[in-house]
Amino acid sequence: MIDEYDVPLDKAFQAGYYDRMVSLIRNMLGNALKTNENLYFAVLTGCLRISRESIFTGLNNLKVHTISDVRYDEFFGFTDTDVDEMLNFYGLSSSKDTIRDWYDGYRFGGADVYCPWDVINYCDELLANPVARPKNYWANTSGNGMVRRFIEKADQNTKNDIERLLNGEAILKPVKEELTYQELDDSIDNLWSVLYATGYLTGRESVREEEDRMELAIPNREVRKLFVDLVKDWFEETTLADFGRINRFCAAFPKGEVSTIQDMLHDYLWDSISVRDTAVRTDRKENFYHGMVLGLLRSQENWLLHSNAETGEGYSDISVCTPERIGIVIEVKYARDGNLEAACEAALQQIEDRKYEEGLKRRGMKKIMKYGMAFCGKDCMVSMAER
Repeated sequence: MIDEYDVPLDKAFQAGYYDRMVSLIRNMLGNALKTNENLYFAVLTGCLRISRESIFTGLNNLKVHTISDVRYDEFFGFTDTDVDEMLNFYGLSSSKDTIRDWYDGYRFGGADVYCPWDVINYCDELLANPVARPKNYWANTSGNGMVRRFIEKADQNTKNDIERLLNGEAILKPVKEELTYQELDDSIDNLWSVLYATGYLTGRESVREEEDRMELAIPNREVRKLFVDLVKDWFEETTLADFGRINRFCAAFPKGEVSTIQDMLHDYLWDSISVRDTAVRTDRKENFYHGMVLGLLRSQENWLLHSNAETGEGYSDISVCTPERIGIVIEVKYARDGNLEAACEAALQQIEDRKYEEGLKRRGMKKIMKYGMAFCGKDCMVSMAER
């Protein structure tokens, strides 16, 4: 039994010594599996089905079963019946919906399965703490370098596809189940195939006329959270690397340059991968936009920033104190109906009604800038009221 035979190849590819590792693995497997007279039967498991030409040149009697095959499909994970039996045994049946939401969603061959590592670990935690929150057990044990590589290489069309995935949609992509690592960077489509093979995406349905094309989707909440976290990290790293651009954006706030703020926000939205969530209530949809603006403003080390801090008779989204004693209040709104102007007006009115400026005055700010921001998809509008 040789488990995860492709992991050394993955590490070698990431570190730049792939060809040497291929030679080593090819010789080792050839001696262990091809010319070994003491061997009757062997099993190899791995995420990527490495092409025969790449590593299995001398092994011509392999029988390959992929996650698309119906044979043994129910053994790739826990079925719904398996999970029910486990939860009943441990008296945890009340957690079934949570477990399904976080760890179900994989489609292997003709079977729907849960990730077994996640289910086992979460049940173990629930036995010790009945109110334990679910975690990213599987995602945290796997390498996420391939997902980061995928996100970093994404063009605008690919970014739009990632947004659709993050919002619960399925996308139709070609899937190649046999690749060499050298082919991964030849086409972004090859990276879709890798994400499918490694469990970050799962298949929903194949197109019969084109058997190599498949509907792909994020399987569950665990993997979606991993994608969201990686997208946020990527956005922050790539955006903050452009110091000149971000400094111009931040400098526009104390100057009251509304058009500059709006234009640059629109550019950031267009360049980024949005992680807004269409499946939650409206106030939660503002989280991505709130976090994006807050992350940009945090680049100013001499600004004092507060997020969701009590500044009057409530909690403003973002408040800023500058060394020049200029206070900035920002209220972010999601325009559910697409009416950005009305959402901006509502944001400014909330700042007035809840007296958000009072907290900044108490901190000694002499001038208060009030901004209402409205977002819908990749569109935005910024309005200002000054006092």
